[in-house]
Amino acid sequence: MQLAMIGLGRMGGNMVRRLAQGGHEVVIYDQSADAITAHGAKGVRAARDLADVARQLAPRRVVWLMLPAGAPTQSTLEQIVPHLAKGDILIDGGNSNFRDSMGRAESLKARGIEFVDVGTSGGVWGLTLGYCLMIGASRAAFQHCEPIFQTLAAPEGYAHVGPPGAGHYVKMVHNGIEYGMLQAYGEGYEILQASKDFKLQLGQIAKLWNHGSVVRSWLNEMAERAFAGDERLSGIRGYVEDSGEGRWTVEEAMRLNVPAPVITLSLLARFRSRQEESFGAKVIAALRREFGGHAVKTD
Repeated sequence: MQLAMIGLGRMGGNMVRRLAQGGHEVVIYDQSADAITAHGAKGVRAARDLADVARQLAPRRVVWLMLPAGAPTQSTLEQIVPHLAKGDILIDGGNSNFRDSMGRAESLKARGIEFVDVGTSGGVWGLTLGYCLMIGASRAAFQHCEPIFQTLAAPEGYAHVGPPGAGHYVKMVHNGIEYGMLQAYGEGYEILQASKDFKLQLGQIAKLWNHGSVVRSWLNEMAERAFAGDERLSGIRGYVEDSGEGRWTVEEAMRLNVPAPVITLSLLARFRSRQEESFGAKVIAALRREFGGHAVKTD
């Protein structure tokens, strides 16, 4: 199937590679010429600009944006839409706010363009393991794009969860849960590291917990990897960013009068990590680097 991928960062670049390996014809564009050059491969064609993206696609065009939420996504959307036509499909696979996605879907509907929002999870491991795709779309748009989702996703790793906006809503809550899980691991390993009675090997414990324990998980497998490299995480600052979804999850919980103390406190702990060094925050920073390729701040 033919589609365009705009945005060739950690996620978008790997998705292009997986799509090309799956036999899709992909037109790529990024503001960085180096990024475009780096992702040239069989079945991949570079576009000179956004207008050229549209020119290289045959109707019914499918254009996937894989960009940071907010202004970068909105600006690119506004620039590409004049080059699209009735029946075309525009996909946002980034971490946009679900209300922005609902508004964009409504605006594009007036032009006859379908909007699909895809909450995408899997980090840098998605290339080899496949992604988890939470898809908001009309039934028709979902069915048209399903071959793309099948190629990108892990086995049973994609679902049509509702109309436009639903995909980013589900991904928002997914990331809120992730905040809580990361915080729990960070705190637990900090207690182990701080013990006055025992000199514990955190890598050994992480490996142990990954075999039969009720706290075993993919995230804890990443902890095992992180500790194998440097058990004290001495090269990482305990500074943990947030990309917005945790805040939106807490806001939604408050709007719905749903108590969400764990997610809320995990968000506040991230704020705290930026003010003073914390071993627990180091663990979280290390895990995010391991599973998502996120940059870490070093001493």
